[in-house]
Amino acid sequence: MAQKDSLEELLVQAVDAAKSAGEIIRSAFYQTKLVEHKGEVDLVTETDKKCEEFIFNFLKQHYPDHKFIGEETTAACGATELTDKPTWIVDPLDGTTNFVHGYPFVCVSIGLTIGRIPTLGVVYNPIMDELFTAIRGKGAFLNGKPIKVSSQSELVKSLLATESGIKLDKSTLDATTNRINSLLFKVNKCCFIIMFSMNVSGYSSEHWFSYNQVRSLRMSGSCALNLCGIACGRLDLFYLLGFGPWDIAAGAVIVAEAGGVVFDPSGKELDITTPRIAASNPLLKEAFIQALQQSE
Repeated sequence: MAQKDSLEELLVQAVDAAKSAGEIIRSAFYQTKLVEHKGEVDLVTETDKKCEEFIFNFLKQHYPDHKFIGEETTAACGATELTDKPTWIVDPLDGTTNFVHGYPFVCVSIGLTIGRIPTLGVVYNPIMDELFTAIRGKGAFLNGKPIKVSSQSELVKSLLATESGIKLDKSTLDATTNRINSLLFKVNKCCFIIMFSMNVSGYSSEHWFSYNQVRSLRMSGSCALNLCGIACGRLDLFYLLGFGPWDIAAGAVIVAEAGGVVFDPSGKELDITTPRIAASNPLLKEAFIQALQQSE
């Protein structure tokens, strides 16, 4: 059981694994990549596989009784069930498309669940040398310094992050872009009626007007780094539909420990095995849920 090792010791090992995997990513970042396709736009490289193999072997040496779920092994072998046992959930290279294109928003994401609850998180961007860490109940940190979510309380002044996703069929794309349009701009109809005092007739006119829901939108290409952006106050709002638990297991802990909230876009409690997540600071949560529901 994980109780034999303190959470602090577990974090030390996870950080060592993330930094070593980060060195693999950094050394390959400006080199020619061998790219394969898991889907039409979902990419995997030899670096993804090499990093996952390294992380799993490293952690299994220290914790042979723990369970392991990784993006690449799951893609190759099928879904892996999350149990109550201590489970390492790993995305060895989140932002593979960024990596392929030399865009520096890439990271290693290592999360640990105990009793199915995200308990420890490490997200490391080796290109920008940013290390995000958190232990449940002990705060969140960026390169060893405490971080916290923004104090923004107005939706219209908030910076929103999301991703376009990897499904390119028309119905999915239409739903995605319609949702983004709704979150960026709210359109209302107003009816003006003018009545003349000496005339029974009147005049009515319908006018459509729009206003900003949020200030602007960002798509970084990395779910884990988007969550860390919420945690350190760079972003105010984030949502994503369609992903695996490896994308959020670490980031969810980091957001919560930075004083933020993670939840299902419907407003229900987050289930990391369900591909739906939203995150914000507590001041924006209710307005964000309402905006998300209206965008459905």
